[in-house]
Amino acid sequence: MERMIQLHIEHLPEGVYLATSDDVQGLVAQGNTLQNTLEIARDVAKKLIESQSDSS
Repeated sequence: MERMIQLHIEHLPEGVYLATSDDVQGLVAQGNTLQNTLEIARDVAKKLIESQSDSS
């Protein structure tokens, strides 16, 4: 099942993108491109949500 989450994405002075989310506690993803950052954030969110479900 797909779930929509809201991401906060910043372009840092170092030239990388940083994604965080208030919807998924602990989600932090960093990438060299916006697309790469979104892919990493999706994978991290999926793993965090799965681990939260497993511990319930």
